[in-house]
This record gives sequence, structure tokens and C-alpha cells, in this order.
Amino acid sequence: MTPYERHGAYWVKRDDLFTYAGHHGGKVRTCLALATGGPTPGLVTAGAKDSPQVAIVAAVARTLGLPCRVHVPACKGSPEIDSAAADGAEVIWHAPGRNTVIVARSRADAAARGWRLIPFGMECAEAVTQTAAQVPGLPEGVSRIVIPVGSGMSMAGVIDGLAAIGRPDVRVAGVVTGANPRRRLDTYAPMWRFAGELIPSGYGYGEHVPGRIGGITLDPVYEAKCLPHLRDGDVLWVVGRRKGNGDGQGTRVVDGPAETVGEGREHGRVRETAGTDSGAGG
Repeated sequence: MTPYERHGAYWVKRDDLFTYAGHHGGKVRTCLALATGGPTPGLVTAGAKDSPQVAIVAAVARTLGLPCRVHVPACKGSPEIDSAAADGAEVIWHAPGRNTVIVARSRADAAARGWRLIPFGMECAEAVTQTAAQVPGLPEGVSRIVIPVGSGMSMAGVIDGLAAIGRPDVRVAGVVTGANPRRRLDTYAPMWRFAGELIPSGYGYGEHVPGRIGGITLDPVYEAKCLPHLRDGDVLWVVGRRKGNGDGQGTRVVDGPAETVGEGREHGRVRETAGTDSGAGG
């Protein structure tokens, strides 16, 4: 279990403290569970340019002694793609590099080789199971969890976990950083509209917005975009931490002395409309 920590007016779920193969967070945990779920000769995945997915899968494969192939959009490269290559993954570039293309190509590649497919965005029931198991221990008095939404799988897991511990009073606010996650939420968390809401981040998926909460450097593509939407007493669910995320210099810092949960001061306007299909959530 990863801990809940109090930082100033907010709680933080430190799922970034799960570490394996030099990477941190819930997606690493899911990847490891999938990769070790039975014998396989290798791993295949697909990932957007700015998503840590391909770097995570390549590092897990290297640590397990497995070959790895990653499907990515044709581009000038990125730290995540470079990291995957450095860990020995074979990088397959696709033009056009739409998500639908790289997802279909990775699925076909895995089937043809008989290798284990680690799905784009960790879209699978295992991701829900792994995240749901981290919900117990939620601090008393919490009424809302704020979580970045790329694929939507982590949000689905949190909703499932709240149902399992009998906390329907806790709302889940998903800050959408990429493509519209409704289809995946409808599949993996069918009651999500009653349990939560989607809030547009206000930034494009590829925009990097550095930020910290307390002494924690947040991922600039995902968690940092949640900062304007936090209210006193909220839990910020930190899904993961990008390898080499930096020291947070020059970033927006949210910090301060501990305050009473539930006083209701709001940072930024919370919008109830959901994101569009633009972007490429991982």
C-alpha cells in the first residue's frame, strides 16, 4: 500500500512511491502484473510521444529479461521514446501516428509474435483491480479525490475502490489531460457519472505545466494540471512520477500550513463539462 500524506490544505495519495525498474507509480504496478501473469517470450506496447507508457514497458521488460517492441507515432523523438530505446526496446515508428493506428499495429504485432500485449493506456481490467486495491486507508473527512485523466483507467480504479470500501459519499474529479475518456469509463466504471465528474484541464495534452505540492514535484503532463482545481481537504491522487522529472525549480508551488479539512476554499474555477477528443492521452 502506498500512503496518503497531508501537505498543507490537501491530502496526497503517493502512488508514485511504488517503484520498479526505475519507474514510479500505478501504471508500473499494472505493467508488472500483466508482464508476470504467465510465461511470455516478450512484451509489445504502444504509446503517445509524451506518455511514459513505452518507457515503463521497456524498463519492465529489461528487468525481467524479455525483449520488447514499442509502437509510437512518427516524430522527432521524446525523452520517453529515447528511454525505451536505451532499455533495449525496438522502436517501431508509424505515420500517420494516430492513436488508433499505433494501437491496432501493436495488437497485430503481439498476436503475430505470440508476445504479451501491454495495452495502450493500460486499458484492461487489471489496471482497475490494481488501482482499486490502493483506495483503502482514505483519510476520514475526505469528500473528494482529484485525479489526472489520460486513458481514464486510474479514475476507473479509484471509483471501483471507493465502492468496495463503501464510500459512495466521496466524489472523484477527473482532470482530463488528453483524449475523451468516456468510452473507457463507460466500459470499466459504468457508474462513473454518479460517482464523479470530468473537468477539462485547460491545457493541450502535449503542454508541460511544471508544478509541485509541498515538496513533491508533479508530472507536468498529468498531475500538475490538477493544481488549479484543488479545494481544501481534497486528495490529489498522484498516479505516477515520470523518470527524471526534475527538481521543480521555477514551478508553481502549492504549499502551506495544515488547515482544517472541509473549509471549502477553492483554487480556480471547477468546471463540470468534459474534455473533447483532442490530444492523445496515454
